[in-house]
Amino acid sequence: MSENTRKGRLFLVPTPLDFGCTTDAPLTDVLPAHTVQAAARITHWVCENAKSCRAFLKRVDAVAPLAVPLQQQAIQELPREAHKKGDHLPQTTSGADASMLIAAALQGHDIGLVSEAGMPAIADPGSSVVRAAHDAGVEVVPLVGPTSLLLALAASGLNGQNFAFVGYVPSDGAQRVARLRELEQLALRQGQTQIFIETPYRNPALMSALLQTLQANTRLSISGGLTLESARTQSRLVKQWKALNPELDNRTPMVFAIGR
Repeated sequence: MSENTRKGRLFLVPTPLDFGCTTDAPLTDVLPAHTVQAAARITHWVCENAKSCRAFLKRVDAVAPLAVPLQQQAIQELPREAHKKGDHLPQTTSGADASMLIAAALQGHDIGLVSEAGMPAIADPGSSVVRAAHDAGVEVVPLVGPTSLLLALAASGLNGQNFAFVGYVPSDGAQRVARLRELEQLALRQGQTQIFIETPYRNPALMSALLQTLQANTRLSISGGLTLESARTQSRLVKQWKALNPELDNRTPMVFAIGR
């Protein structure tokens, strides 16, 4: 690289929260014009899944024409192990892998980092790419867009001054119960809202475990379909949830939160 080559920037590009949902939100309803226009100018991408990245770019192109045709966009996927285990640990994404993903920025190209839904590197992989950019002196630019965790927290009525996102709870029944009890104790003892998510097809099983495990006066908030017309947040005491005998949708991504 020539010493005179200007480095590109790494843009953190949020995407709509409707991934996996039965309907799409109009792009202009969920992303500011500045974010869409910035995405349209980018020609190099790092993503979780190339297919969903292309689908997002098609939606961008319908609003703001892409700088180069979709077929000419340079799209790289994050390592597969980063998807399941995260990419904040050395054993899941090496510095060498992440450095390769930002090589285009060192050649003067802006790069867009995207996840399948929401803000990249928040409840999704991508942090290793951001670290590599900082280490290489590449400017990191987060763009404005939806983040499901904060939308759900704001709508929950739970403590927004002290909260933690804890990812997924275990799928094994006994381990899940133990983890839920641990999170509830943190929430009740420290007043810290505990936020977690689940694969949609496990929503009903998680709901059953929550109602069987949590104390009657613990508050449980559930948000689904955020930013869609069908969006809904319900926040009730566990004893109130039990009286309703709810059945959760097993297709819609949801955000769960417990606290007092």
